Amino acid sequence: MAMSVALRESALDALGADLRAAAGALAQRFARGGRLFAFGNGGSATDAAGVAALFSRPPSGQSFPARSLVADLAVLTALANDVGYELVFSRQLISMATPADIAFGLSTSGSSANLLFAFAEARRLGMLTIGMAGYDGGSMAGAGTVDHCLVVRSDSVHRIQEVQSGVVFELWRLVQSVSDQVDVHVH
Repeated sequence: MAMSVALRESALDALGADLRAAAGALAQRFARGGRLFAFGNGGSATDAAGVAALFSRPPSGQSFPARSLVADLAVLTALANDVGYELVFSRQLISMATPADIAFGLSTSGSSANLLFAFAEARRLGMLTIGMAGYDGGSMAGAGTVDHCLVVRSDSVHRIQEVQSGVVFELWRLVQSVSDQVDVHVH
């Protein structure tokens, strides 16, 4: 427990400026009608569902349109079967997302092929992209398709996922605090 707390505190300190920048970008997209699409694999799929729930059904404050791309098992398994698992998220973004929207991917390794394809598609669509990774950020950190890559620097999958949950909550809290101050004028 002490290791998780220490890692969470050091991650939040290290990510402070990045979290504030990501929160401002998220708040601007939400103010202009953007929607958040969250995705991940394994435990990160569960975390993606948590991200969507936190933003769309918060314990307090303003709710924002958000959905998890792992929530619809029929769509997920049909895409995996018909076009391949590496495209399960990018194909959903193609069918649902607009340039006003946000792609939010979570991975402990930062190198999941289906997340990398999704971020590339999101970039092509003009979406805001936010990635959460562990270790050194993996391929996600160097792909050039993630606007805000929030890296929890640890070699433990369990610690990474625990701390990512805290980082997500801090990001949500920051979005709540700046959402009323965002300039919504569209140029």
